Amino acid sequence: MVDNVGSNRDRDQCQKYEFGETRCGSVDVEDANGIIREQDRLLPIANVGRIMKQILPPNAKISKEAKETMQECVSEFISFVTGEASDKCHKEKRKTVNGDDICFALASLGFDDYAEPLKRYLHKYREVEGEKASSQNKANQREEKDDLRGNPQFL
Repeated sequence: MVDNVGSNRDRDQCQKYEFGETRCGSVDVEDANGIIREQDRLLPIANVGRIMKQILPPNAKISKEAKETMQECVSEFISFVTGEASDKCHKEKRKTVNGDDICFALASLGFDDYAEPLKRYLHKYREVEGEKASSQNKANQREEKDDLRGNPQFL
């Protein structure tokens, strides 16, 4: 696998932001040389292989080269989308990338087939999380009332 970290192409794409950090795509440059360790740049190959195996028949095998190629591809894709989302946040003077930013980035990069289902998933996820938080708050309130009733200190 060819590693082009630190290549001229990557250095040309680096940007210096006002708040003092340098970014190349979506990867923070840690040192003056712009060297990023491979394990910090790529998803773990075991995780990539596990995801690949999920779609294949049980007796199928995946070569090391195929796993490494997919590892590079998915890591680059994530960096590409995250970089676009980060640019949007930077323009809006925000520091936190959220799910809506990722959906926007996917759509703006032409991945509409992925952006729309992700938006629906995100909406459902937020509904479920809101319901969980609401039921947890109600449970906490009931416990507090029970504690106040049973504790003579508060009577």
